Amino acid sequence: MKRPPSPTPNKPDAAQPSVQVLQRAFVLLDALARHDEPVPLKTLADESGLHPSTAHRILNDLAIGRFVERPEPGVYRLGLRLLELGNLVKARLDVREAALAPMRELHRQIRQPVNLSVRQGDEIVYIERAYSERSGMQVVRAIGGRAPLHLTSVGKLFLAQEDPERLRAYATRTGLAGNTPNSITQLAALEKELAQCRRLGVARDNEELEPGVRCMAAGIYDDQGQLVAGLSISAPADRIDEGWIAKLQATAARISAALGYRGTASSPGAR
Repeated sequence: MKRPPSPTPNKPDAAQPSVQVLQRAFVLLDALARHDEPVPLKTLADESGLHPSTAHRILNDLAIGRFVERPEPGVYRLGLRLLELGNLVKARLDVREAALAPMRELHRQIRQPVNLSVRQGDEIVYIERAYSERSGMQVVRAIGGRAPLHLTSVGKLFLAQEDPERLRAYATRTGLAGNTPNSITQLAALEKELAQCRRLGVARDNEELEPGVRCMAAGIYDDQGQLVAGLSISAPADRIDEGWIAKLQATAARISAALGYRGTASSPGAR
């Protein structure tokens, strides 16, 4: 069954990629998107105007990146990587929109930077920050910046949800490299830290990413009960205030509720 045709990069008035193979890849992806069922190579070549050998080569490369799948030889469909990336973009947009006003309100209360981060692979990515010069703290991670999961409070929220096998795989991939003398670089110590995160419902960074900076984080959950982001407070190590935890958790819960979450988002393992 075909869907109604959608615009393709072949339109004369459309912006054209400067690399020809990318333009051809876009055309093939658009052709796949017009079909609900897997599509034979010949059909894709006909619809894209590409020679079958050219279409085959590009589709194989797209399959390596999981943008395209081959359920059987010579037949293709869109791959799960597109869904993963689409969900990531959607989560970032939805979370940022829901979080911005509560983050600014929390910042007004505590006068320290408030950060919004999401997971991407083995890192967290900072997607928003409420900050003012009056906090007296230098911002060391700009929006769009990345940091290893095990060195950050938000990253620990995500790691706290991993089963032992996946956590060991993360440790093997990353080597648990450290940034400071306080960085957790041994799996046993990380497991102990994550158990505490699950027990207390918050995660901490004790000068593990940047010397002189401590953080605390609470999770943000979507309407399916999935941990989609983390809200953290950063402060100079000697100014961190345990009284902020209740405000942080309340703000994270408010953002979760705006995303449709109806549970009790009180721990990294909450669902």
